[in-house]
Amino acid sequence: MRRALPFLLLVVLLTTGCGVRTSKPYTAKGTAPCLREKGFTNVSTSAAKIGFIASVAANGGLIATGTNGNKLTIAFTDSADDVSDTQDSFRRFAAPQYRSHMADIMETDRNAVLVWTVTPDSQDLDAAKRCLQP
Repeated sequence: MRRALPFLLLVVLLTTGCGVRTSKPYTAKGTAPCLREKGFTNVSTSAAKIGFIASVAANGGLIATGTNGNKLTIAFTDSADDVSDTQDSFRRFAAPQYRSHMADIMETDRNAVLVWTVTPDSQDLDAAKRCLQP
């Protein structure tokens, strides 16, 4: 029994560390490759393509097209504290056809603000959120 105790302790320590996510902010650079792997197309971090709000975000921005053609823009702020300012900017400068349903097309996850063209299906939304990487 005494010989098994160190082994059991090691197993417990290793399993408690599994699945722990980092607290580093998400970035466009870390997220873009995963979106491509998940079937998103036209993934770009080019400032000329992603729009002003995402292009000035502290940790970059990107644009991508989901598997069903829904366009996604993500702005990666410096911290979760900056998210509400970025959301306000997206709301303020949204085209009139998007303003009425911003609550349906805008999501946040830590320091990332995700804005879709139309309400995303659960599959694309889940894939995009799983791809958020530092």
